[in-house]
Amino acid sequence: MAIGAAWAALAVVFGAFGAHGLAERLAASDHTAAWDTAARYHLVHALALILFGLLSDRWKLGAWAGRLLLAGSVLFSGSIYGLCLGFAPAALGPITPIGGLCLIAGWVVLAIGAWRRG
Repeated sequence: MAIGAAWAALAVVFGAFGAHGLAERLAASDHTAAWDTAARYHLVHALALILFGLLSDRWKLGAWAGRLLLAGSVLFSGSIYGLCLGFAPAALGPITPIGGLCLIAGWVVLAIGAWRRG
């Protein structure tokens, strides 16, 4: 839960930074929509990490789902942030869909676990 809460705080910081500190730079490079998507996915999955933190003590699949969501969020949002800021070379672009696959896998693990518990 602590990781999820810290990740949520960081998502808000990145969202605000993109909306205020980087607005002109993102608009000039046509990256505003990409940054917004990264920040939105970052925040949504941070909240999910908090939920999975609650589940992890009672449910091993909750912990695995949380790990996949954290990895996916770092790879998906992190790669988009890096590409938008010019910190990451364009060759790292394929990391974004790998992160997306990790996010999907985390939600699938949760669905399977919930189905089994049902």
